[in-house]
Amino acid sequence: MINRIVRMTFREDYVSDFLELFEENKQAIRNQQGCLYLELWRDANHPNSFTTYSKWEQEEDLDRYRNSDLFKAVWKRTKIGFSESPQANSYKSIAQIF
Repeated sequence: MINRIVRMTFREDYVSDFLELFEENKQAIRNQQGCLYLELWRDANHPNSFTTYSKWEQEEDLDRYRNSDLFKAVWKRTKIGFSESPQANSYKSIAQIF
């Protein structure tokens, strides 16, 4: 399993646009082949910073999504609002404790 964490910081005037964009596309992203989970977090101390957390069955599923027309369209509209460079990391799950 691959856990993908992407932190994005936006200009204040773009936050509502980003939230609308996420709302419009969250189901399509979640329904991508191999996507097991999708969540959006807002930084508790920096309201212009958001993090997406997603789980993917395998790295190939994440790569397929990242090369999809959906990703390209959403990312094109997302990146125009950045006030800082985004940070993206992938992690392999080695243990889960519930």
